[in-house]
Amino acid sequence: MPRRRIGFWYRLAAVICKPPLVILLKRDWRGMENIPAEGGFITAVNHNSYIDPLGYAHYQYNTGRVPRFLAKSGLFRQGFVGAAMRGTGQIPVYRESTDALSAFRAAIDAVERGECVAFYPEGTLTRDPDGWPMTAKTGAARVALQTRCPVIPVAQWGCNELLPPYARKPRLLPRKTHRVQAGPPVDLSRFYGKEMTAEVLKEATEVIMAAVTRQLEEIRGEKAPDTPYDPRRERIEQRLRTQAQTRRTLGKQAEGQGT
Repeated sequence: MPRRRIGFWYRLAAVICKPPLVILLKRDWRGMENIPAEGGFITAVNHNSYIDPLGYAHYQYNTGRVPRFLAKSGLFRQGFVGAAMRGTGQIPVYRESTDALSAFRAAIDAVERGECVAFYPEGTLTRDPDGWPMTAKTGAARVALQTRCPVIPVAQWGCNELLPPYARKPRLLPRKTHRVQAGPPVDLSRFYGKEMTAEVLKEATEVIMAAVTRQLEEIRGEKAPDTPYDPRRERIEQRLRTQAQTRRTLGKQAEGQGT
């Protein structure tokens, strides 16, 4: 299936966004040979800065296969922003859908049309203290197993040094390097033909995120934690710590009142 033309709106976005990115960030980009030249596919990308979608989009744009990001459907109804979202072929996600798969119907359609659909599987900025990928949502796995398209793991590092997670002001100097590496397609064949149960989707998602993490290990020259950071587990553990601290405090108060 032939690749889709980049189009006016994407070229306009590139004219606006590329110059400041080139000024602010040096580039160390690898693995472009792993981006399919033709046909639909998914990229799974780690997320550690509010501006890394721009940095990743710059990388992907330069491969000739522009990414179609998933975004909240409400953005598509907002004036110029909505026009740009529609014009660049971004994909609305209808979060109000009660069917988890139908919420990604547009993404499935895009892949089947031969598009590149970019997923940030974590769903938000990583909360791992050292910036490693954390546990992820299953959307990318759902679309991948439904379409059996290639899934390309992409890791990036450097935008987070320019604008750290949740920071309000960038750190402009010294000039940072945006490092991106795309790996070979993730092998999900063992999941094909299976019912898409929660367990199957979880396992497929873990395989995808492990591939993304391996790319990031190569970029950073470091070993990631054996167990990805899990925000839900951390919330539970924090709640237990708080309850234990409360019990200790109440116990000390009771002891003090008894003396």
